[in-house]
Amino acid sequence: MLISEIGMHSNKEENTVNENSIGTRFKNAWNVFRGRDPTENPKLIEEYRDLGPGYSARPDKMVLSRTNKRSIVAAIYNRIAVDCASINIQHARVDENGNYEETIDSTLNNCLTMDSNIDQVGQELIIDIVMTMFDKGTVAIVPVDVDVDPSDTEAFKILTLRAGSIIEWYKQAVKVNLYDENVGRDREVIVQKEKIAIVKNPFYSIMNEYNSLIQRLIRVLNLIEQMNNATSSNRLDLIIQLPYVVKSEDRQRQAEKRRTEIENQLATSPLGIAYTEGDERVVQLNRSIENNMYAQAVDLEKKLYDQLGISEGVLNGTANDQTMLNYYNNIVVPILTAITTEMTRRFLSKTARTQGQRIVFYRDPFKLMPVAEIAKIADTFTRNEIMTANEIRSKIGLKPSDDPKADELINSNMGNKTDIDNYTGKTQPEELDESSE
Repeated sequence: MLISEIGMHSNKEENTVNENSIGTRFKNAWNVFRGRDPTENPKLIEEYRDLGPGYSARPDKMVLSRTNKRSIVAAIYNRIAVDCASINIQHARVDENGNYEETIDSTLNNCLTMDSNIDQVGQELIIDIVMTMFDKGTVAIVPVDVDVDPSDTEAFKILTLRAGSIIEWYKQAVKVNLYDENVGRDREVIVQKEKIAIVKNPFYSIMNEYNSLIQRLIRVLNLIEQMNNATSSNRLDLIIQLPYVVKSEDRQRQAEKRRTEIENQLATSPLGIAYTEGDERVVQLNRSIENNMYAQAVDLEKKLYDQLGISEGVLNGTANDQTMLNYYNNIVVPILTAITTEMTRRFLSKTARTQGQRIVFYRDPFKLMPVAEIAKIADTFTRNEIMTANEIRSKIGLKPSDDPKADELINSNMGNKTDIDNYTGKTQPEELDESSE
C-alpha cells in the first residue's frame, strides 16, 4: 500500500514537471512567421521603417572589374583566393625563435576565424581581401568597429573588419571605397594609413601593370570574345548582286526596294526562307577569318602559368603532391605572408609585438594526404615524440581517447622505462651493489 502510494506520488510529480516544461516551451516559443504583419504588431512598424534600401543581389559582395570578370582570369583569381582562405590564420603568441606557442583568444582572432562582420565569416573576408588585391593591385583592410578611438591610443580592440579598394592616395591617408552596413551601400571614407592594413599584390608586375602578362591576355581574350559575338549574332551579312548597274538614282531606289522585299520575306517567313530572281546572286560574308588570336591567347596563358608557378592540373584538380606543394610555396605562401605581416604591423601595437603576439598562418599537412600516407606520418610523428596520439586522432576526425597515455609524448613501441633501460643495457643501482659484494 505504502509502496503503491509512493509510486503514484512520484508519477504525479513527473507528469507535473513534464507538463510545466512543455507548457513553458509553448509559452516562450517563437515563430518567424507569426506576428510579422505591422497591422497585427505595431512594434514592427518602426522596425520595417529602419530596414533601409533593399537589393536583389548582395550589396557587399566584391565585384571584379569588367575586364577581369569576363575572362578566364576570374577563375584563376577565385581558385587562388579560395586556397588562401583554406589556410588557418590566427592571432597567436610565438617564442623568441618565431615558433608557435598558443592561440590568443581575442576579438581580432574572432574576426580572422569566425565573425568578421555582420555579413562575412573569416573565410569570406580572406577571399574578399585576395580578390580585391588581385583586381585592384592593392587592398585596404579596415577595422570598422573598435572599442576606443584609434587616434587616441595604439591599444584598441578590433571588433569587425572589412576589405575595401583604395581610390585616392594622400601623404598620410587614403580614400577607401568601403561597404557601410548601416546604410547598406558602398561609401567613400578617408582613413589614416597607420590605422589600416594596406597590402600590395606580391604579383603586381604580372597581374596589374598595364602591359603585364595578365593584362595582355585579357585584351586578347576580349578581342576573341568580340569576334565570336559578331560571328554568332543574328546578322546575315549578305550581298545581293543585281542584274543591272545601280549607279543612277533610279536604279539605287530600285535596288533599295528589292533589298527591303528580301528582308521582309526573311522576317515574315517562319523558316527564314526568301526567293530571288533567276539572274540575281547572293553572296554570304560571315565566314570565319583565319587569324592568330587564339594562338596568342594559348601562348599567353601558358606563359602566365609559368610565371606564377602553377599548372592546369592545379585548376582542374589533377595535380600531384609535388605540383601542389610548389603551388602553395610559390603562390599561396607569398600572398598570406604579405597579408599577415601587414596586419601584424598595423593591428598589433609595439608592446604586443614585443610580447610575442603575431598574426600567423598554418597549413594543415593532413588535408591533402591519402589514408596510407597519413598512417605513415602518424607513426613517424608519434614514434619521434612530435605529436601525441590524441593530436593525431583529432587530425583524422576521431574523438580523443580517454587513456592518459594518449596525451603524452612517448614512443609506444618502446614500452615503459624499465623495458627501455633493459633494452639499452642499463641496470638498477641495487643490482650494481649486489654484484660488487
